[in-house]
Amino acid sequence: MFSGKSEELIRRVTRALIARQSVQVFKPSIDDRFDRLAVASHAGRSLDALPVPTVTDLEAVVKDETQVVAIDEAQFFDDKLVEVVARLADQGKRVIIAGLDLDFRGEPFGPMPGLLARAEVVEKLSAICRCGRAATRTQRLIHGAPAHYDDPIVLVGAAESYEPRCRECHVVVREGRQTPLFAEPRVDGRVAGDERTTRSATAGRRLVPRRR
Repeated sequence: MFSGKSEELIRRVTRALIARQSVQVFKPSIDDRFDRLAVASHAGRSLDALPVPTVTDLEAVVKDETQVVAIDEAQFFDDKLVEVVARLADQGKRVIIAGLDLDFRGEPFGPMPGLLARAEVVEKLSAICRCGRAATRTQRLIHGAPAHYDDPIVLVGAAESYEPRCRECHVVVREGRQTPLFAEPRVDGRVAGDERTTRSATAGRRLVPRRR
């Protein structure tokens, strides 16, 4: 993340529009962080896009006269995207795709491996890690702490944030989870909304909820 992939997609689509080419831009409907009807970059640029829930829906609305098909956040689609993109390319359409190649675990993300292997041109962008190195991975943080390996690949509505990290600074927790995934931790070591007895990670003492 934060490598400028959506910015690059917007730049390429803008050039196609300047060249008076017929363009359609798509994004997965699950991605509504900035604008539900647009591709948006962290730099603040945006481009109108059609949100689609599935790859089948995407292919169904591609017009015969369209010359350029642009797809943002491709990692959120399923593996059928590889076949659909191949069909579009065989029809003579130029397909521009932006997406994360690795998930928060540092493992191949969705259809991206298949897309990368079949693409004529691949440009791999990287952000800058907090240590100053090139960031090739995405660090997921839940309430400021590294996410657990067993967390869902895609989270919607959780208190999550992301940071670009290099290989050395990227952390994925594999031990037991100390707090439930969607719970808000409190200063006293307990979890909001959780009346079970928990163990303090620092003192190792038992904490018993007060009577109300």
